Amino acid sequence: MTIYQQLLEREKQGNPIKVGVIGAGQMGTGMIAQIATIPGMSVTGVSDIRLEAAQKAADAYHASSTNPNKVLTVTDYKEVIYSEEVEVVVDATGVPEIGAKIALEALIAKKQLVLLNVEIDITIGPLMHKLYQSAGLVYTGSDGDEPAATTELFEFAKSMGMEVLVAGKGKNNKLRIGANPDSAQAEADEKKMASHMLAAFQDGTKTMAEMNLLSNAIGFVPDKVGMHGISGNVDSVLDDLNLKENGGILSQFGVVEYVDGLAPGVFVIVKGQNEAVKHELSYLMKTGDREHHILYRPYHLASLETPITIAKAVLRNDHAIVPMGAPISETVAVIKKDIEVGERLDGIGGFCVRGVLETHVDMVKEGHVPIGLISGEVVAKRAIKTGTFITEDDVELDQSTTVWKLRKLQDSTFQ
Repeated sequence: MTIYQQLLEREKQGNPIKVGVIGAGQMGTGMIAQIATIPGMSVTGVSDIRLEAAQKAADAYHASSTNPNKVLTVTDYKEVIYSEEVEVVVDATGVPEIGAKIALEALIAKKQLVLLNVEIDITIGPLMHKLYQSAGLVYTGSDGDEPAATTELFEFAKSMGMEVLVAGKGKNNKLRIGANPDSAQAEADEKKMASHMLAAFQDGTKTMAEMNLLSNAIGFVPDKVGMHGISGNVDSVLDDLNLKENGGILSQFGVVEYVDGLAPGVFVIVKGQNEAVKHELSYLMKTGDREHHILYRPYHLASLETPITIAKAVLRNDHAIVPMGAPISETVAVIKKDIEVGERLDGIGGFCVRGVLETHVDMVKEGHVPIGLISGEVVAKRAIKTGTFITEDDVELDQSTTVWKLRKLQDSTFQ
């Protein structure tokens, strides 16, 4: 039985999946409004730090629902998590510290957890997945987000026995490593999104985090710190994302990468496992005789695909994307502007730091700090120059935060 058929069955039984959503921003609200017309699924709780945002999302839900149900709207996310009318929680906050608290509370409440919060997943995802798995619960990233959409292509190819050489995504915004909420404000207003969220896209942090999540899910690594980030199209990347000895830029295969020019799509570059498959690929792809081919999905629908993950979690106890085990890669914090002694550092999408992808091995060796730990009261111990990869010698991390405590537990768990 397909997921859609299972949802129709739940609708027929009058037993819809009861969804609680934490975070009523752009993505959360769009998803909430969409669930109104999905059979066998209903939104029963919405939490946001601004009550009016939660209510606005609930109103959007009721405006389209043919069978409107009561929706709990609150500012305290715990009320949604512990509500008896909620069986699955969606974290749409994008904030590491809040995400850590949500993950812990949902585990205690024995609720399935679907993440639209890549930021927390790359910081403590390996630990939380292990804990949820031990409890018989689902902890998962979301369908429609680029990491899961790329993983879907990766598994599609691997299920046919093909060799996957490169996996990645297109970048939606030109890289502006100094972007901050002020510089992003005008464009954010046009797009009706938060300026700090847009800044995190523009300065590259979101791309690094997304490819970090993909790396942890499939075992591929960045070919270099920060990846190459070339410009290209579906034809040119086959030549460029090849080994150096073949005229490309890569030192190795088995890498994650992003390409300016392929947005909003995701891709994998594959190689047929034998001569017969190579011939058939060239014939079916209609691209001539090639050694490598690109499997390209030209879109990802972000939070609009999240209900598919919700259904997987509740109906099948299944996931969209999870870490393989111990961290493979990390998104570490790099200074965006000169910092003075005693200055407080803000976090993702702010004025002070951006994220850069590197392997977990390199992070440990260099003593770099995961960007998800730039949370709470983080203060500079000394002056730090723009472009510096932060270490704990540079800053005093806030050890009172939930994300710091869970990260330390993760570090000891996977030593």
